[in-house]
Amino acid sequence: MDVIHTAIWVSDLERSYDFYVEGLGLEESHRFDLGGVENIYVGGDHGEIQLRYDESSGGVDPDRETLDHVALGVDDVDATFDRVRAETGCPVVEEPFTVDQAGARVAFVEDPDGYVIEFVEQL
Repeated sequence: MDVIHTAIWVSDLERSYDFYVEGLGLEESHRFDLGGVENIYVGGDHGEIQLRYDESSGGVDPDRETLDHVALGVDDVDATFDRVRAETGCPVVEEPFTVDQAGARVAFVEDPDGYVIEFVEQL
């Protein structure tokens, strides 16, 4: 068994696509429309995020009680954090810091809908 993807609802598909693909550097693998819901899969070698958009839904309201964050592996947390902030202007949740217990350096930002994205660099 393996984790394949995580699906999130987005309020503006183009804005979210730009953030995840242009801003973060994830790659689109495929897209389709199913019953009026647009679906775009973006990710890397080990999994994907499914961006789901339904223009009739009235928006999204993510909260950290139901989905705390989505973690993305990076080579250099500090450089990634600085680049993404400069390119997207996304809100900062937590600046880069080291979690000794996890053997990782991490940072947290928000995507355009308020989902928290964690950058993780294994030390």
